[in-house]
Amino acid sequence: MKKVILVADDSPTIRKFVSVALSVRGYEIVSCADGMEAIEILPTQKVDLVITDLNMPNVDGFELILSIRNNAEYKDIPIIVLSSLGATEDIQRGLECGANSYLVKPFDPKRVAYEVSKYLN
Repeated sequence: MKKVILVADDSPTIRKFVSVALSVRGYEIVSCADGMEAIEILPTQKVDLVITDLNMPNVDGFELILSIRNNAEYKDIPIIVLSSLGATEDIQRGLECGANSYLVKPFDPKRVAYEVSKYLN
């Protein structure tokens, strides 16, 4: 059975890019435009991993990570941050919120696939 990855990013280009990079490796991708949509999708679909941006409307990536970590049902889902925020304090905050990995945009699709494979193989 295919592993399902939820991609939350307000950029349609990034969502498409990540989707293509991972679907060719056999993953099923569910994508959404912000953290609120991601929170709404989680109860309706089994998700094996979350990739999230931090700068998003409505519910940002930090809030999304905290929401997942504070929910007993989802707290063990691996989370990868994919953000243009590359400052040390942003990376530290993302990891402190509960992200497992932090990648800075622009990114290499092979690097994203490698990070995913660390959690889903």
